[in-house]
Amino acid sequence: MSEKHGKRYASRFKFQVVLEALRGSKNIGQIAKMYGVHPITITHWKGEFIEKGPEIFGQQNTLHEYEKKIQELERLIGHKEVEIALLKNFLAGSSPGRKK
Repeated sequence: MSEKHGKRYASRFKFQVVLEALRGSKNIGQIAKMYGVHPITITHWKGEFIEKGPEIFGQQNTLHEYEKKIQELERLIGHKEVEIALLKNFLAGSSPGRKK
């Protein structure tokens, strides 16, 4: 199994480099030299950006879906907490040592 031991770059830096590459005013080699990044790395970033582009524009809908799911789960947790409390009260009331 191989491990990657390369530099870590901030997402904003990657975005800036990819934008420069997409503008086309300079070739990849010039951009790589300018930013101190290997040309293959820029090509990978560019491909990743193009591949994930539709997800970026769909994030608003995804966020809304997650918020709805969170609300539903919170509601279910509330119901379960009530059920647990009722069961605890029932069990405490039916214990053998209880006086009537």
